[in-house]
Amino acid sequence: MKVLVIGGGGREHALVWKIAQSPLVKKIYAVPGNAGISKFAECVEIEAGDIREIADFAEREGIDITVVGPEAPLVEGIADEFERRKLKIFGPNKAAARIEGSKVFAKGLMKKYSIPTAEYEVFDDYEKALRYLEKCHTPIVIKAEGLAAGKGVLVARTREEAQKAVKAMMKDGIFGEAGRRVVVEEFLEGREVTVMAFCDGKTAKLMESSRDYKRAFDGDEGPNTGGMGAVSPAHYLSRDVEEYVRENIIRKTLEAMEKEGAPFRGVLYAGLMLTEKGPKVLEFNCRFGDPETQSVLPRLNTDLVDIIIKVLEGRLSEVDIQWKEEKAVCVVLASGGYPATFERGKEISGIDAAEEEGAFVFHAGTALKDGKLVTAGGRALGVTALGTTQEEARDRAYRAASKISFEGMHYRKDIGSE
Repeated sequence: MKVLVIGGGGREHALVWKIAQSPLVKKIYAVPGNAGISKFAECVEIEAGDIREIADFAEREGIDITVVGPEAPLVEGIADEFERRKLKIFGPNKAAARIEGSKVFAKGLMKKYSIPTAEYEVFDDYEKALRYLEKCHTPIVIKAEGLAAGKGVLVARTREEAQKAVKAMMKDGIFGEAGRRVVVEEFLEGREVTVMAFCDGKTAKLMESSRDYKRAFDGDEGPNTGGMGAVSPAHYLSRDVEEYVRENIIRKTLEAMEKEGAPFRGVLYAGLMLTEKGPKVLEFNCRFGDPETQSVLPRLNTDLVDIIIKVLEGRLSEVDIQWKEEKAVCVVLASGGYPATFERGKEISGIDAAEEEGAFVFHAGTALKDGKLVTAGGRALGVTALGTTQEEARDRAYRAASKISFEGMHYRKDIGSE
């Protein structure tokens, strides 16, 4: 069969790499793809957000299954367009993708169906938001209501920080329309964990857990990023707590979405905080995480394409998904200045040497220029390694990362160190 993967980051490279291992697949296309993806797929110069052109391409090429990586096309309704044309696509429709596209919708859903999450208030009036902050305890969390490329959440340690965040979002428009309405949320304490699940609208099958590292610098210091690394599994998530998450968060959310007339099909991502009162939802996403996918998929033994087919057919309950016992650590190599302003076009060397160390090097922001591999994004590469223990996986990942270089490159040195 022919498979089309939408996106051009590290998550999509991991997806293409895994899909290429399936005996069911004879040809892979990627839009727009990247330099690493081009080793496994034919990259097509169409923007990931150009829904109509992508659908036209899928029709013209006789694509059997399309897999969506990023959230924006899902929130914009790419699945609806494909379904209208009788094209098979892996990812939720526009109504279901609201679980990520609108934090107000997601919080309202959780409140209505008693899915554990932080207490919150929603504001579309700037002055009312400021008055509310006057009586809030800090720290407190300020969230832009819509999509903000993973950067629309700020933990305010003081009331002044909270006021500045609300002003930046609601008055200054740093996130555009996504921040015109804000969620002011109770600050939760504990350890974070990501649990993703394959869903076919009625059945959910949990993937192995993971944990990503959002802050730019060691010790969880510095600004939020799209993710500077990940590990799988999150060793502190016990089987008992995982079962609680399965029943009281994932299953209840799937049932809630069906009751709301928006059955969820695709990957449901639950970002959780393990509090003293039990797991609570920090956020839902409507797709594979990035960089969590780069640590989870290398541990998957079952054919990913077979899982996707069963989701599309509503037969996910028939699949016995198997995972490697090995642990995984992914280290993101970022461009100088990221997550603020950074330069592109820096030549990258050492990837072959890194892969000789037994690592998988997933391209996130790369391009070919005059026959040379260069940086083309803030997060350039994700170096993932497996090991019998997390410590072994970590050592391999960092040994491999040390072989790679480009001007301005920086990465956290503490991924998987706990």
